Amino acid sequence: MSIESPKPVRGMQSLQGAVERIILYSRFILVIFYVGLAVALAGFAVNFVIKLAAVLPETPYMDETGILMAMLVLIDKALVASLIVMVMLSSYENFVGRFEDGIREDSPTWLGRLDPGSLKIKVAATIIAISSINLLQGFLTSPQQSDRDLMWKAIIHGVFLASALCLAILDRITNQKPKAFSA
Repeated sequence: MSIESPKPVRGMQSLQGAVERIILYSRFILVIFYVGLAVALAGFAVNFVIKLAAVLPETPYMDETGILMAMLVLIDKALVASLIVMVMLSSYENFVGRFEDGIREDSPTWLGRLDPGSLKIKVAATIIAISSINLLQGFLTSPQQSDRDLMWKAIIHGVFLASALCLAILDRITNQKPKAFSA
């Protein structure tokens, strides 16, 4: 004798289906955030061009430290812009939908292979690079900064490093394939 679970009431099935569709299609709300990031990226690019235009005429009169500082600012901006693009593209593909084949031919090679775990690692690595640049800038301008400020920058950088290391370890643990049991 088998015990059968009661059949759901027809009204409950349609309500459940409606709730599931709302939850599933709510992912398209994320598109607003990705478009917003694209607009912010355009504004950031304008700021980059303005900074570059201000730095270029001054470079013949700068010492090596000044040129290095200016370049670090530009590199910092390029890393942030790359981070924004990476988050927009991979998040859209992972959470909203796949890019069409025509668009896919133009996309970066890493796009189809970057899952949320890998994205976290890449974001952490980019944040560490940005933090490293900020820390280097602090040391290059150390006469203008207090030892306390430099210490806190180094501590914050160390926290970023430790966080990225923990993320990488967790990613490696969760992506390990279980070993086959042999008797």
